[in-house]
This record gives sequence, C-alpha cells and structure tokens, in this order.
Amino acid sequence: MKLVHTIEDLRTALRPFNSPAFVPTMGNLHEGHLDLVRTAQPLGDVTVSSIFVNRLQFAPHEDFDTYPRTLQADCARLEQAGCDVVFAPSEKELYPDPQGYKIQPPSELADILEGHFRPGFFIGVCTVVMKLFQCVFSEAKGPRHALFGKKDYQQQMVIRRMVQQFALPVQIVAGETQRAADGLALSSRNGYLSESERAEAVQLSLALRGLARDALAAAASLPNHQSTLEEKAMRTLAARGWQPDYLTVRRRQDLQSPTAADAITPGALVVLGAARLGNTRLIDNFEI
Repeated sequence: MKLVHTIEDLRTALRPFNSPAFVPTMGNLHEGHLDLVRTAQPLGDVTVSSIFVNRLQFAPHEDFDTYPRTLQADCARLEQAGCDVVFAPSEKELYPDPQGYKIQPPSELADILEGHFRPGFFIGVCTVVMKLFQCVFSEAKGPRHALFGKKDYQQQMVIRRMVQQFALPVQIVAGETQRAADGLALSSRNGYLSESERAEAVQLSLALRGLARDALAAAASLPNHQSTLEEKAMRTLAARGWQPDYLTVRRRQDLQSPTAADAITPGALVVLGAARLGNTRLIDNFEI
C-alpha cells in the first residue's frame, strides 16, 4: 500500500490505472469504513482511500480540533483491508488558499434534518468531495466509483444529487450501515462515549425501530399521525436523558414528508434520527 500526501503524488500513483474505486474518510476508521474498502475492490483496478478532517464541514462550536487523528493506525487497517493508495493531505495541501469557491446544494434537501441543525454542513461536505473527486479521478479513463456509507443517509443522497447535477462521470455506491452486536451503528464518534454512555447509546436505534413499527402500523393514515408518532419517539429518548434533534419518517426518494401513497408502498420510507448523549451527537437510520 502506498501513502501519499500531495495531489501531485496521488496523481502520479494513480496514473498507471484506469478505474479508481474511492472511499473518502475523515480517519479514525472503524469496520464500516473497512467494509466500504472491501466493497470497492472489485469495482475498479485500484482502491483509493482519503483521510482528511475537513474544517469546512465543522461549525465553530463543533469538534474539529478534538476530532481523533489516528493516521498510523488507520493506514494499518486500510492495508489489511486491501486498500492500494491512501491520500492523506494536509489542510494547506488541499486548501492552499481560502476556499472561496464552494458548492451550494439545494435547500430543500440540504437545509433539512442534518442541515437544519448543522447550518452549512453540506456546503462543506459537497465542496471537499468535489475537490477530492478532482484529485482522484482527474486522469481516470474507465469507470469511476465512489463509496459512501448509508449511516450518513442524507449525506450520501446530497452527494449523489451533486454528481447527477454536475454530470460527473462518477458512480456513487452506498454501503450498508455496519453495527455493533447490540445494534449500535458504528461511528468514529462512538469513541467519545463513556462506558455507561456506550451501554445507553443503542437506545437511539431502538427508538427509531419503534418509530418505524408505528409508522408501518399507521399505514395510509401516517400523514395524519406522523407528528404525534415522532414526538412520542423524541419523548422516549428525552426521558432517558438524551437531547434529541429529530426522529422522523421521510420518503426515501427525497427525504420529504411521506404521503398516504408513500406510506403503503413497500420500501418507500426511511426513519432517521439524531440525538445528543452527554457530549456526543449520534445519528442513525433504517430503511423501511
């Protein structure tokens, strides 16, 4: 496995290949990232992963400065998973000048849910992903694949729409959420949890499963009961000491509120949630 730190060295390393399969990450890797790497391998002739903590997607009060940087351990895990090239640029390398040009995703998708509670988040995500795509795929001659996990459900949808709107020659592949034995979605931020918080953390996924059951039971009457069901799920978590941002039922196709027809169409819905446990904000979702 080759580790490179500059765009020039990355392009040099990738020049002999035609079809990169790319897994962008912010490091502090877990099994979900490694599963994406393994999924990427048969999709191209070289498997690439990036490790870059992107300042543009962090609000001033968020954890940019304390986000775990574990490059040596990450590289060891990526090599074991079969990654061929790791791109780990410095901030100065990727943003040599202040990034004045930014990608503005449409508000109906990017200013709801995560975007509502983290204003500007998806501008930062889209901007860095667009730049990373230019670094990784600039000289590719064959099919190009980029892989993102479904745990960040809204994020992979925003990126997929960006690729479509800009006619980028990149196929987005969504990897299934990887979970611990008790059902907790794997996340780099799980490491922030204390022992007691880790035991409690699975309650977010349980609350979402309960909301999913209630939504399916409501069937065509879901639009009339949606807010009540969501409030019930939020109260369930709040009673356990959580600070919920949202637990909601949405259409899978565009993350808008479902209609009666959506509610009775198999596979049309997704439940999504974000809540803070202590100082750690967790997100999760289930397609239903």
